[in-house]
Amino acid sequence: MGNKDFSPDYAIPPGETVLETMEALGMTQVQLSLRTGLSKKHINQIISGEAPITTQSTLLFEKVFGVPASFWSNLERNYRDALARLEEENRLQQDIARLKEFPVKQMIENGWVEKKNDKAEQAEEVLKFYGVTSFDRWKNVFDSYQYAARSSEAYESKPEAVSAWIRRGELLARNIQCRPFNERQFVQNLKEIRSLTVKKPKVFQNKLVDLCADSGVAVVLVKEIPKLVLNGITRWLTPEKALVQLNIRYKWGDIFWFTFFHEAGHVLRHGKKEVFLEFGHNKDEQKEKDADKFAADFLIPPYEWKKFISGRTPFSIARIIAFADSMGISPGIVVGRLQHEKIIPHTHCNGIRNKFEWGE
Repeated sequence: MGNKDFSPDYAIPPGETVLETMEALGMTQVQLSLRTGLSKKHINQIISGEAPITTQSTLLFEKVFGVPASFWSNLERNYRDALARLEEENRLQQDIARLKEFPVKQMIENGWVEKKNDKAEQAEEVLKFYGVTSFDRWKNVFDSYQYAARSSEAYESKPEAVSAWIRRGELLARNIQCRPFNERQFVQNLKEIRSLTVKKPKVFQNKLVDLCADSGVAVVLVKEIPKLVLNGITRWLTPEKALVQLNIRYKWGDIFWFTFFHEAGHVLRHGKKEVFLEFGHNKDEQKEKDADKFAADFLIPPYEWKKFISGRTPFSIARIIAFADSMGISPGIVVGRLQHEKIIPHTHCNGIRNKFEWGE
């Protein structure tokens, strides 16, 4: 009994059937050329599979060979279908080989993709997640982010992890309905968001997302994965919708909030065509300095900060908490800045810094 699922790993060009028909009729290529008006070169290309049998050619062969045009059309269509199938199978084998380069295990654990027992199906599942037809297409798409972000050693070291995290945020942002971006409204809402720094994640998370969406900014929190050294990203999904994507890789609440306001600075001060990837270093570029200054000044006005650090009273926990309360922000933000500016050691006052965990 024949195997109905038989799928050969080769494709036979219809030109071979043309040649067999010619030989059966005792006809040479020169004679076929004279009878059809096709050049000898073109007939040779059809026989070798270099040129397709066109609709016009099928009609000519029907008249010369006495074989219906539909026969030749079907031969050509089946041949092209077989070539496409073989090309797809070859591509799939290449994609399966590259699958191990991607953080598939973590993507499955995080619920970003479904687990498949078959490697080919798993490769297709990951490609579907990225919205591309092959891993070659994936490279083209995510290389554009790298270029727009002016490159980074960290990004180049493990782009698969970075791209998975970025893509997850992009997909989540699609579900956030935003009003058209309004700069004035965003600044106004940032003032209210600043007061959320004293709240726990279960309180502030939805409020943060809603306030930003109200002014045209989609905020998404995406769990970090191994080989990811990225703190956040800012980019414009459309001219009227910005994306700010964050994680809690460092756990510290003050770092989370500083990163958020840093990204907000990019939204307000920098171009809509740029992508800003924040790796926690490479902050020498002017736009990164601008975003840092925006975050620092928005959280603690410069005059208030200067007055606070110029005082002679030691930076006790009580004094830090009192200053934070007067500013309406989390004490951890004050501690984080004091540590960052090397005013106090990194080992001091960590007890009043908040720590965030996924699932809170």
